[in-house]
Amino acid sequence: MSPLLIIGIVLLLVAFFLIGIYNKLTKLRILVKEGWSGIATFLQQRTDLIPNLVETVKGYALHESSTLTEVVKWRNRAVGANTAGEQIEASNGLNRALVDFFSLAEQYPDLKANTNFLSLQGDLKDIEEKLNQSRRYYNGTVRDYNQSIAVFPNNLLAGMFGFLAEPFFQEEPGAGAVPKVSFT
Repeated sequence: MSPLLIIGIVLLLVAFFLIGIYNKLTKLRILVKEGWSGIATFLQQRTDLIPNLVETVKGYALHESSTLTEVVKWRNRAVGANTAGEQIEASNGLNRALVDFFSLAEQYPDLKANTNFLSLQGDLKDIEEKLNQSRRYYNGTVRDYNQSIAVFPNNLLAGMFGFLAEPFFQEEPGAGAVPKVSFT
């Protein structure tokens, strides 16, 4: 066998190896984007629900405008977020504002009995459960992707082709819990 043929075969094997790494990293990056898309869908559903909740509460708690304003402020920031980091920050702020919002609702017995409010609250609870599932999926895909771009020899190829680490969806302590509202 000619030395030139052996060198050609070795170069071909190295090329296939590098193509395999590139394809694996690309697939993992696509999974991360898919995971983020799932989160974005539920975040959008939640932000769409907020105005209805605020309007329902407004009639009962007109003098509590600061709490309502805070919810609307964080909802608007969530709608205007362009990056994952901005969306995570807005989501955390909205979670804090919703806790205050539902604490406010506790002070109004007529509101707690309002069927529209109860329905919207149930919808929000369902969305929050789905959102938490999506966050877990997203964080799992981010973990796999970030691990893949960090290990040798993938890290060499990742650096050359611009594969950058993705942020985890991290909530503030206690912010991930659905606000507890008692109707007794």
